[in-house]
Amino acid sequence: MAEASKSLGSVQFGPFELLLDTQELRKHGRPVKLSGQAIQTLTVLATRPGQLVTREELQRKLWPTDSYGDFEHGLNAAINKLREKLGDSATTPTYVETLPARGYRFIGKIEPEEPTLSVIEPGPQKFFRKSRGSIVALALVIALIAGGIYYRSRYLTGHLTEKDTILLADFSNTTGNSIFDDTLKQGLSVQLNQSPFLQLVSDRKVNETLKLMTRPVGERLTPEVARDVCQRTGSTATVNGSIAELGSQYVIGVKVVNCNSGDVLAEVQEHSEKTESVLKALDKAAVELRSKLGESRSSVEKYSAPLPEITTSSLDALKTFSLGRKMQLANGDSAALPFYKRAVELDPNFAIAYAALSFTYGNLGEGMLSAENARKAYELRERVSERERFVIDFAYRTNTGELEESAQICERWKETYPRDYLPYGDLGVIYRALGKLEKALEEAREAHRRAPNAANTYANLGLDYVNLNRLDEAEAVYKEAQDRKLGDELLVYYRYGLAFLKGDTARMEQLATGSTGESGTEDSLPLLEADTAAWYGKYHRAGELTKAGIDSAQLSGAKEGAAALQAAEALREVEAGYTKLARRDAAAAVILAPGRDVLGLAALALARAGDTVAAGTLASELSQRYPLDTLVQRYILPTVRAAIALQRSDPSRAIELLKPTSVIELGQPTDANVLLLPAYLRGEAYLMLHDGKGAAAEFQKFIDHRGLVGNFSFGALARLGLARAYAAQGNTVSARATYEDFLTLWKDADPDVPIFIQAKAEYTKLR
Repeated sequence: MAEASKSLGSVQFGPFELLLDTQELRKHGRPVKLSGQAIQTLTVLATRPGQLVTREELQRKLWPTDSYGDFEHGLNAAINKLREKLGDSATTPTYVETLPARGYRFIGKIEPEEPTLSVIEPGPQKFFRKSRGSIVALALVIALIAGGIYYRSRYLTGHLTEKDTILLADFSNTTGNSIFDDTLKQGLSVQLNQSPFLQLVSDRKVNETLKLMTRPVGERLTPEVARDVCQRTGSTATVNGSIAELGSQYVIGVKVVNCNSGDVLAEVQEHSEKTESVLKALDKAAVELRSKLGESRSSVEKYSAPLPEITTSSLDALKTFSLGRKMQLANGDSAALPFYKRAVELDPNFAIAYAALSFTYGNLGEGMLSAENARKAYELRERVSERERFVIDFAYRTNTGELEESAQICERWKETYPRDYLPYGDLGVIYRALGKLEKALEEAREAHRRAPNAANTYANLGLDYVNLNRLDEAEAVYKEAQDRKLGDELLVYYRYGLAFLKGDTARMEQLATGSTGESGTEDSLPLLEADTAAWYGKYHRAGELTKAGIDSAQLSGAKEGAAALQAAEALREVEAGYTKLARRDAAAAVILAPGRDVLGLAALALARAGDTVAAGTLASELSQRYPLDTLVQRYILPTVRAAIALQRSDPSRAIELLKPTSVIELGQPTDANVLLLPAYLRGEAYLMLHDGKGAAAEFQKFIDHRGLVGNFSFGALARLGLARAYAAQGNTVSARATYEDFLTLWKDADPDVPIFIQAKAEYTKLR
């Protein structure tokens, strides 16, 4: 018989509540059918959060009279049933973690929330309306002042801990002045987010919870709605704000309420003589509130830059910025741009707004505009909070290409804000770009553990598994995201790549056309489809798809995105033997938008097409414009220069030039689907030197790293290179078999593709 729980009450985690006295599990207040040993196992684990509970201990408590075999079967069945009801995963657990050969640990109780960073995760916010709670609070303030016993603040109950999360409700605005709508909540969020101690529930998580409650996304969070959301997210308290007029003054109130008991944990009130000083009053209230909630004095003093200085003194600019955040989450990046632009027009020193512009342009594929705004934000970085300074520093260094410095910023960010998941995710992206695939996976795992409800952590974790050829683990990650109905454009792209590797053409078609009906799949994927077509030798179809993508990008004003597509097409064309087309498309891409990726891809295409003078000119321009860029200096430029050397029939020089790329050749030099270029050119160089063994080793890398290569067309051509390498060694049997593999792969290829005609001739001659 299992031991009865000694501590009555309940344990809440995520949307779940475990009632200890009745041994019941509820989800969003509704009973979950989980009985017998499964609920008892959950009780033991959940009442000891973060602690290892050994298998032996579980046997003593729950299976004391069973044989070892019966116990093993019973425990495994209980854990499987528990995970099924919790929607949990053994590989990427949210609640129950398996420690192999030792036992289990409940991690749901200490599950952290994603930080609410205004630059990274803009969220929807509705205009404020009057609420009954704010009217009562105003009446109380008036009564206290009239009686001559007004207290600026009062502290009522207890402190929070570093494991608690809090939910920011919408302000109650009874002034009739719409300038305060959204603005004060945004300002309070910025001030509270300076704290390494406090953790706010993200707007994204709020919207996910509202959906589960069958409420509209972006619904105004009144104190009542906020309390419900707070409980369902497993948070501790709500932060309720209000602003009201009292004679010629404004009264700003902020109250923190335990969302389970209803107890007031802290309450602060400030007043302002005029509209222009409301932000200062709000800032003062927020700083005092942080102390009353348990944050140390040293932490508050160190991380409490004045709100008007770290955002903007312009209420109009702050309101416009807040509207941009709302539009971005509701309607996408393009919808947010006009608001962010207007915000910096209203206040040219609004650093966070420039950072938001940088990230938004980056999401839209406009690298040059992203870099320009990242630079402006960086120049104003003394006007932001410590946390946002990390975001801005990271954005700036990433745009200049200083990846080692970006990695150091992430490490310092981790130390200062240990609960944030963003520095782990960003560090994983850096390691992936540098070709450090195992390290990238390690950071992606940690980011996902810290923010298991963020769609981008699923996208990155799955991609890192794919890059390491761990396809089944990647599929499990993506399935979990799908089961949780997490929509993200990257998830769609990465799932398409996984379907390609698994040969699931039906799934590829569904994802490419958006016919799955899932969030984030509305747009087709012309670039990935073009790469797939080229992989199978269908270059005419690839060209049509690329043109459609270019036209679409130009129609939406994304010139640099269109140019990158055209430059990538040029590189694809030149390797297939369409030299004139490649020269034309490379030159057109540079004229359209000569950004970093465009210059690099165009230079390489022109070099391979024989225009070494133009390629050298672009390489010089690239080097001058990006002197600190790690990938430009260590990957792209050596590859372009090696291509020029090959064109000049100097393979030994090409191999020498490619030496700096050896440590990062598994990296991702551009946003385009371009991988392992140094290995490909090195293989070509060895073929020119009649070193079949050396060439085979290079082309084999494309097969060994099939997950990383995906549907990049050079991956198919590398098989032809491998066949040629075997032929150069005199290994006719392997050469013939490899030629046959390539020709089978291209059985439906366009018959007029020059390299296809050449490959068939080589095979015929070999026979």
